[in-house]
Amino acid sequence: MEAQATRIFDGRKVELRETEQYLTPYGGLVVFLEFLNRIGLVRKVMECMPVVHRSPNSIPPAQTWVAFLISVVAGARRFTHASWLRGDRALHEMLGMDRFPSDDTIRNLFLRFGMGEIQRFFEPMTEWMMERLARRVEGHSLDLDSTVFERHGQQQEGAAKGYNPRRPGRLSHHPLLAVLAESHFVMHGWLRSGNSGTGRGVTEFLKEALALWGERGPLRVVRADAGFFDNELLSFLEARELDYIVVARFTKSVKREVTRIVQWRDLDENYAVGECEIKLMGWSRPRRFVAVREQIRDSKPSLGKKLIDLPEYTFRVFVTSLPSAPEEIWRDYNHRADMENRIAELKHDLGADRFCLKDFHATDAVFRSILLLFNLLSEFRRVSGMPQHKEPATLRSEVFLCGAEMKREGDNLILSLAAGWGGLKRRIPLITSVLTWVFPFSPKLTPALVT
Repeated sequence: MEAQATRIFDGRKVELRETEQYLTPYGGLVVFLEFLNRIGLVRKVMECMPVVHRSPNSIPPAQTWVAFLISVVAGARRFTHASWLRGDRALHEMLGMDRFPSDDTIRNLFLRFGMGEIQRFFEPMTEWMMERLARRVEGHSLDLDSTVFERHGQQQEGAAKGYNPRRPGRLSHHPLLAVLAESHFVMHGWLRSGNSGTGRGVTEFLKEALALWGERGPLRVVRADAGFFDNELLSFLEARELDYIVVARFTKSVKREVTRIVQWRDLDENYAVGECEIKLMGWSRPRRFVAVREQIRDSKPSLGKKLIDLPEYTFRVFVTSLPSAPEEIWRDYNHRADMENRIAELKHDLGADRFCLKDFHATDAVFRSILLLFNLLSEFRRVSGMPQHKEPATLRSEVFLCGAEMKREGDNLILSLAAGWGGLKRRIPLITSVLTWVFPFSPKLTPALVT
């Protein structure tokens, strides 16, 4: 079968033909697959996978789950997009799979996940990934935040009307996330109903996160915005001896005490800092509050809240257990802004908000799978020797996308990467780094022996 097309600039004809050769636009994925092989992902997934198929003709659940991750890495943002890869025989050979699962097979796998299956699979998988995080002598910064996953239709369990600044009144889920800032690692995630408040259940959420973390190193500070300004959370962190910086909610009492601050120390002509101790209603003791005062000016919009008694300034106020100088508290918290980038990568690059099923636990299983994929990509970036964090979409365009041909010569499989896409020249250093990387292992939490 032949046909013709016309070039748009010079009008010349191009003959169209079919080929039986195994071609793929994802030849660069071989670097990522070598990394997955090096860390033993498939072996770990098979060990932890709680779903078992009895039919000898079915695709093993571990293969289906890994195929879903590869689909997302390739750019899938719907379950139906996984069908793109069913005809990519070169990619199947790279994976060592005889058959690539359909979108229905992937959905059916996640529909087999209930609450128990989620715990039995994702907890050991997350702990397994934490074991390879490099230790930081100064400790990790743990950032808390929530986001909104908009939902379409009326069938999804847990989707409800709640806080949704982009489309008020639209059904949504309201996930809660804990991220290790320096390692770009999602420590834990909860999928919650759309009508959940920002800080709802955060204490229990942190208990689970800290149980997963165990004794793998100190946590330097916990940072959170005003949605988490709650006595229960602060008391929990103090009981665990975890330092924190949390944006204070501008209640009447906080406004009154900030207005009473007399000693302001100028940082420059526009900024000044001060501090005070406040014991709010229901608190067992006073806590340290740090205030940043910014001069309102025409040349630059001022952040923070205004006070009626001091209309020429805006204020940002933090409650903290750290003894550092007020300006250091402010600068430390400002690093938390990078958390928004992690959420944007999960949603825009990996489609975390686009995969949804009717069953809540099935949707939660998909959500946690994408969190694991995000961590795998972050670790891949470190192991392959890239000097700085790269977004998943950047990894896709710079590394994974590469035209390639798969062929056999005797018993050997040969993958030829297109030189015009960077070919081996761009990817050999990455593979070499993956093959020579010495993986660090953080110690596990070992229970004390009972004597």
